[in-house]
Amino acid sequence: MAVAIPQATSLTNLVFLTKLIPRGSFTTILPKHHRKPIFVFSLQTQFSSPVTTLTSKNPKDDEQQQKLSFTLNYLIDSCGLSPDSATVASRKLLLDSPERPNTVLNLLRDHGFTTAQISSLVKKRPVLLLANAESVLLPKLSFFLSIGVSKSLLARTLASDPTILTRSLVNQLIPSYNFLKSVLDSDEKIVAALRRTTWVFLEDHTKNLVPNINYMAETGVPEKCIKLLLTHFPEAVMQKNHEFQAIAKQAQEMGFNPQKSTFVLAIHALSGKGNKSIWDKCFEVYQRWGWSEDDIMCAFKKHPHCMMLSERKINRTMEYFVNEMNMAPRSIAQCPVVLFFSLEKRIIPRCSVTKVLVSNGLVKEDWSLTSLLVPVEKVFLEKLVIKYEEELPELMNLYLGCTKL
Repeated sequence: MAVAIPQATSLTNLVFLTKLIPRGSFTTILPKHHRKPIFVFSLQTQFSSPVTTLTSKNPKDDEQQQKLSFTLNYLIDSCGLSPDSATVASRKLLLDSPERPNTVLNLLRDHGFTTAQISSLVKKRPVLLLANAESVLLPKLSFFLSIGVSKSLLARTLASDPTILTRSLVNQLIPSYNFLKSVLDSDEKIVAALRRTTWVFLEDHTKNLVPNINYMAETGVPEKCIKLLLTHFPEAVMQKNHEFQAIAKQAQEMGFNPQKSTFVLAIHALSGKGNKSIWDKCFEVYQRWGWSEDDIMCAFKKHPHCMMLSERKINRTMEYFVNEMNMAPRSIAQCPVVLFFSLEKRIIPRCSVTKVLVSNGLVKEDWSLTSLLVPVEKVFLEKLVIKYEEELPELMNLYLGCTKL
């Protein structure tokens, strides 16, 4: 066995062969006392990546090695994988020609996939390079586009989880769609659910979705609330039935009314280990701001997702209300929805306007967060900006952030 080492080769083609040559191969190459990791240089091919050139007495070994070298080069040069990722991916497929994988890559590019998205997809499901682009992949892409999934969303979704492309269109994807359509009624809601998790199309809906939906209906949850939960938080409805029932009962014990939307939002907030961890962290942060357990539960019942916020979001908003607006921290527990508003785009501009109005005696100091921050922008401008333009013409500039007073 011989190792070919061209003389005119750049250092970028240096390859550590211990990853590429099967264990024991060095035995036939070097004497025992020289059995150490070796480096070789590769010939430049149409794929500019490292290629190991070996000769063997066994033609099958040579053929296998050539396929491995070609596969590694293709994954690196055409798919954008790193050498390490290409090595891992090559354990799941061997290519002997660029013809079929090229049709797959061309199809993805034609459907708006970026280079990075193609790389992510191939890294996670390299065997898709062997799929028939026309008869297998294209019908699935066309199906999702036909129900309203945009090319950009489809590319992001499949780059994140390409499992859908490995499932049968007729036996899995279309039946899942039909079930979701029977519950959600509109393709728009189905697309929203897909945006949250691809598993709404991958799991057997009779296993958990149907029992959980039936349980909510039996508990008195209105159809619109069931649709709300499945559309925006499908992962909560997809948990095991006994776990779902336990969480629903817990929400009822906390005082949530199954006939109101806050009930299904509470189910989502209480579902899963991840959400439970976030819930516990929020509880701790609110306590640091002086909220009692009753304050926290009061806020949770009014807006369950206040226990799903990040620590940074809670702290920044609370700091502004307490330090800039001189509000008592516990008063915010009575109107937790304000914690969800953008500090820069909504809270600061509106509060700045109100502070000027108060200082000029045009509005009372005992204004409420609800009346100030909840109304849509048009209503706010009419009541607190346009109404006082004659007395304070600078208000609009202040609101828009063009001037600072």
